[in-house]
Amino acid sequence: MSFRNEDYHPYQENWQQQQQRQDFDSSDSAGFDFSEYTSKEDLGKLWNETIKKGMHGICFSMYEDGQEPGDHITMEQVERRIEILKPYSKWIRSFSCIEGNEFVPQIARKHGLKTLVGAWLSDDLEKNELEIEALIDLANKGFVDIAAVGNEVLYRNDLSMEQLLEYIKRVKKALPNIPVGYVDAYYEFVLHPELVQHSDVILANCYPFWEGTSLEHSLGHMNDMFHKVLNVCEGKRVIITETGWPSQGESLRDSHPSSANAMKYFVNTQQWSHTNDIDIFYFSSFDESWKKGAEGEVGAYWGLWDKKENLKF
Repeated sequence: MSFRNEDYHPYQENWQQQQQRQDFDSSDSAGFDFSEYTSKEDLGKLWNETIKKGMHGICFSMYEDGQEPGDHITMEQVERRIEILKPYSKWIRSFSCIEGNEFVPQIARKHGLKTLVGAWLSDDLEKNELEIEALIDLANKGFVDIAAVGNEVLYRNDLSMEQLLEYIKRVKKALPNIPVGYVDAYYEFVLHPELVQHSDVILANCYPFWEGTSLEHSLGHMNDMFHKVLNVCEGKRVIITETGWPSQGESLRDSHPSSANAMKYFVNTQQWSHTNDIDIFYFSSFDESWKKGAEGEVGAYWGLWDKKENLKF
């Protein structure tokens, strides 16, 4: 997840306006009835019950305090964190294939977890080559269930569409028996049909928080995001590769970080995922202090576990 300046994207309508349209389907947007969970303790028990039921997937957080992207992370650190996560999730999502990130799918597979493995693409073309070759190598060795060629590259404007599609085509040719896709904000698949055309699976990030949506309306907003992608997916599988809610930090219009809101959003998304058979990779596993630099204070508090690797609630 990268820094959003004010809006996740100006393309989206105001969610309250969408509700007023006749074609808006709000049948899956009500969420859990929290009226009986009036204390933080009661809400914490519900959150714990929910997480112990298990998630489809979790986004892997690599970095401890004092570490950041570019540092080489040891296999021992990765394994310790995988062992913490494995009772709670069927899948692990990684974001890169170098600098220790290659250990994530290897150790996840060792512990019986499935893997969505990402090659991190940027405007550094030499590093992109290392990422793509490492992704192909990991897949050929049997460590990749779904391959993701890039994450929010178009959102960051790091590469042209033509450059991105060449990477996707290259990986698809090298890995004909593994589903290959590209991760970006949900609206990119609406705006760019060629992304859908060249993907085996549609990998969409959906963040009501970054569009300034209140907790009350957040599930309905995400339901609408998902269906926007579903309407253009050409029958291909759609996976929500990131969604989450921070427990501390700055507000964005009607989106307010807090422990209570983070717990409620998690419970809502997990219930919605199970009820509707929608695959979600929750963002994120552990709090990471390095994210404060890019996203402000709020960036450091997206984890279900704190930075000391303890469950938050």
